[in-house]
Amino acid sequence: MKHTSTVSDIRARFPALARRHKGYPVAYFDGPGGTQVPRVVGEAMTTYLYHHNANTHWAYPSSQETDKALSTARRAMADFLNAPPEAVAFGANMTSLTFHLARSLGRQWAPGDEMVVTDLDHHANIDPWYDLAAERQLEVKSVPFFRDSGQLDYEALERALTYRTRLVAFGAASNALGTVNDVPRITAMARNAGALSFVDAVHYAPHVLPDVEALGCDFLACSPYKFYGPHAGVLFGHPSLLGALKVPRLEPAPDTGSDRLETGTLSHEAIIGSATAVDFLASLGHGTTRRERLQSAYETLHQRASAQCRALWNGLNAHPNITLFGPNPHRVHGRTPTVGFTVKGYSSESVSARLADRGLFLSHGDFYAPTVIQRLGVEGLVRAGCTCYTTDEEIQRLIDGVRALP
Repeated sequence: MKHTSTVSDIRARFPALARRHKGYPVAYFDGPGGTQVPRVVGEAMTTYLYHHNANTHWAYPSSQETDKALSTARRAMADFLNAPPEAVAFGANMTSLTFHLARSLGRQWAPGDEMVVTDLDHHANIDPWYDLAAERQLEVKSVPFFRDSGQLDYEALERALTYRTRLVAFGAASNALGTVNDVPRITAMARNAGALSFVDAVHYAPHVLPDVEALGCDFLACSPYKFYGPHAGVLFGHPSLLGALKVPRLEPAPDTGSDRLETGTLSHEAIIGSATAVDFLASLGHGTTRRERLQSAYETLHQRASAQCRALWNGLNAHPNITLFGPNPHRVHGRTPTVGFTVKGYSSESVSARLADRGLFLSHGDFYAPTVIQRLGVEGLVRAGCTCYTTDEEIQRLIDGVRALP
């Protein structure tokens, strides 16, 4: 793929951006809930299904082609995470993988052992651990965040760690507020307490290129449909841990490396589409390796999205009936370009519906992070996210649309 990084070049690769609604060109601000897909991803999935579709590990061409395609996809995702391919597992989604991993880890723990989660998290990284605790008589502690800043309370996290702590599960970034946590600091705290670390990078990975080595995590999960791929889940597990996991599995199934976590026959087309999404992102940068191209692309996209986030924050913050939540992008270095807000006199759903009438598509509610919403004391948020295809003109359209609410 040739190097293209201007917004107009990028937008030309997304068929969905041609959509119009009630006479308006659609501006997709719903990326934190799932991005649009470039044409190359859909074509890769269709090509596989039409010409190579087979199950794995058999001695005929389409099966061998499938084996090769899945191996290639695993290498692409490994480059994305800066991990060895054998440490990367695919699944239906992050939630299913987390439940699966939780069950596997819990088989090694004893009643009274403890896990630590945070109030800032999506419940895909809260409920699996509470469910495990109920099954195996474990304890769960939850760490609060500061309402005004949207930042995690690190001192409370330190106090929550004890000699009984077996796992610290936390999000790298908040899908509701855009907060980016200090992941290396938290994983080091867990390690010093003798605990494992599990990082939910679903909202992080679209905006900050993951590096499991630099982050120092034991496990990390993300979702390709949040970074221009199809619906699938990806789990990194440190190679030294994968072989020791007591995973629920079928006796004939592969029992080495990440294969141990891949239960049943997966969506081969989604795995291939996920890898193609990685290559799409890499095509927006430059360098001699895929990892270098990804780093270049992420740097450019981060600069553009950060400027758009600041412009959106400024435009909304100037309106007296709008309340913004999460880290102020002018005060906090490092946040995702995701803005949560409320409008006085309107529910989050009614704001979303009225904006949709102007071709502005935004998500609303609790985004499966209800603890965050409860701590904020609101019924829900309207959420706007910037992506690689967001334009400055769309940012202004959104500001004008919210201000025009009667």
